[in-house]
Amino acid sequence: MDFLKLLDRFAERGTRQVASKTGRRSFLTGVGKILVASAFTLPVLPFDRTTSALAADDSRKKKAEPTDTDCDYWRYCSVDGFLCTCCGGTKTSCPPGTTPSAVSWVGTCRNPADGRDYLVSYNDCCGKTTCGRCECNTNIRERPGYRLGVHNDINWCMANQSSLYHCTVSVIVGLEEGQS
Repeated sequence: MDFLKLLDRFAERGTRQVASKTGRRSFLTGVGKILVASAFTLPVLPFDRTTSALAADDSRKKKAEPTDTDCDYWRYCSVDGFLCTCCGGTKTSCPPGTTPSAVSWVGTCRNPADGRDYLVSYNDCCGKTTCGRCECNTNIRERPGYRLGVHNDINWCMANQSSLYHCTVSVIVGLEEGQS
């Protein structure tokens, strides 16, 4: 018990001496210096990154090649709308009861399998209410609205008898100029 009293007195005396010689500002300055120094030294310390690297490898393995119902599919690089592949059609044909828009917009998409750039015509399918499934809005290489042939935010069904928009197909028109 005497040892604890002695330790308590020693700690109290030391604390009072420090408090009488320093102020709150100098104490805060010292704490700030320690925090700044630790911010520069802690990132230098070694740490194990193998778990995050393994998790990244596992996520890459799990991610399958995009299909024609995924917005990441290469030919949908400039699509803005609902994919007809999810609405009863295919990537190149409109669902039954709809007709392709008389006008369309064109995008240039790179096929990662062969490394070539393809011209893709995006046609809205018109005549039914909006499908509402598999919405994509990728907009790669989209141009401002004053260049209507490459702008995808327009209701392209306005040129048809029925201006109701249902979904969008993507038809490969050909290779980009200069590629064979």
